[in-house]
Amino acid sequence: MKKGTVYSWGSAIIIFIVLMIVTPTIPQSQAYHDFADQRSFLWIPNTLNVISNFPFLIIGLIGLVLCFFPGNYFRFSLRGERIGWTCFYAGVAAVAFGSSYYHLHPNDDTLLWDRLPMTIAFTSIMAIFVIERIDEHKGTYSIFPLLLAGLVSIFYWRFFDDLRPYAVVQFVPCIAIPLMAILLPPMYTHSTYWLWAAGFYLLAKVEEAADKPIYSWTHHIISGHSLKHLSAAMVPVFLTLMLAKRTVQTERTSLYKTWKISWARSKGKGSEEERFDHSYSNVAAEETR
Repeated sequence: MKKGTVYSWGSAIIIFIVLMIVTPTIPQSQAYHDFADQRSFLWIPNTLNVISNFPFLIIGLIGLVLCFFPGNYFRFSLRGERIGWTCFYAGVAAVAFGSSYYHLHPNDDTLLWDRLPMTIAFTSIMAIFVIERIDEHKGTYSIFPLLLAGLVSIFYWRFFDDLRPYAVVQFVPCIAIPLMAILLPPMYTHSTYWLWAAGFYLLAKVEEAADKPIYSWTHHIISGHSLKHLSAAMVPVFLTLMLAKRTVQTERTSLYKTWKISWARSKGKGSEEERFDHSYSNVAAEETR
């Protein structure tokens, strides 16, 4: 492993240790397991919260099949991409089982199996972004350490009743990925799909927080937590669409720069530059004698 990679990991570990020292522990609230919709249909406890996880299984399996589809369907061209996306889709498919198992009997023990596959998906996405936007070698080397960090955060929470490491693993990608998607030049086209995915994940978190109010607003038809599962499942849907549509970017330009140029053109600032750039395009070269 190169020195730069070692220094990056070393700095991240030091920052994490400092945060663990200066911040108080965050225990798991038992009120978290008190969901609004606790109805049972066909002898399935908390039915809608259980079956609303089914889309994760479908999109996860589709993604896994397409990762190894003949002809390189997803156009993988960087080292470690296939491994990273395979881990991501495996985590997504496993969410269907882990989250369903948890919602059958919501408690701290079953919650462990809900959070494990989600953590695999989070950390895989971070590694994929490093591969595509920063350095394919560093990103490839980071897959296993990131997965390990995610698993350690889960077991640390379960054994010490402290959510701080898990909060870092869950929320750092939520901040870092949209920022990197906007600021860093992409290797592939259709980069805006990352922002759509981030938007649906943000919507899912809002619906989770508004579980009971949404259940009341919909006259007990569906709860915020069930809607959260459906919105969160849209994240891998948009990422799969991105992978299916994308091609290698010929000119790597960040979304921020693209938006800035578009804004300037809409204000008329780019018209003069465009005329200057193309003013000699139709002038025939004089033949030398």
